[in-house]
Amino acid sequence: MPDEAESTAWQELTSVAKQANTGAEHFLPDRSGMSDIAALRAAAAHCQGCDLYRDATQTVFGEGGADARYVFVGEQPGDQEDRQGHPFVGPAGRVLDRAIAEAGIERDAVYLTNAVKHFKFTYKGKRRIHQKPSAAEVSACAPWLDAELRLLHPEVTVILGATAARALLGPSFRLTRHRGEPMPHGETTLVATVHPSAVLRAPDRDEAYQEFLADLMVAAREGVTR
Repeated sequence: MPDEAESTAWQELTSVAKQANTGAEHFLPDRSGMSDIAALRAAAAHCQGCDLYRDATQTVFGEGGADARYVFVGEQPGDQEDRQGHPFVGPAGRVLDRAIAEAGIERDAVYLTNAVKHFKFTYKGKRRIHQKPSAAEVSACAPWLDAELRLLHPEVTVILGATAARALLGPSFRLTRHRGEPMPHGETTLVATVHPSAVLRAPDRDEAYQEFLADLMVAAREGVTR
């Protein structure tokens, strides 16, 4: 559990977007467009709900079938995702694709998205280096993720990393405590694990990958049993 200071800081940062009258809710499509993923994606392309749109190449919205049984939620697009306009097409995406296949989850049953739809980065020389989105930025982007989940009604929602966990479950959630644990949450079951980029950063990639795969196998079983 977080300490009181951490929870208070999260709440204060989250309220910044609301007080400044910013946030994705101002860019959502009208009621008729809220029932269609393509309409959501088109509207999100023009989102200026936080300042991240200024430096990002483009909005990177979720992708997958409208009848997907599994939704995977990551943190934000990376460098390659920002350039290509598709989620999970970089090195971390290749780790995720491999684990999805080895866990026995049909790729056609998967929808991939992120808690934040724009790439946040800083330059190191000519390289663009990932920066963690702030609580206010996650909050500002939350209406897009909420709309995706309401429309998709996934049987299983796989949370990839701490930022995605906070977006869906708030600051009190601890990934290390609940990793790989099926958690009923409304109409879906949540399964939290690390972001696949953490596998690439791990001192022992093979071990980290096997632990990641084990978590996805839990998600796969939940999708079969529901």
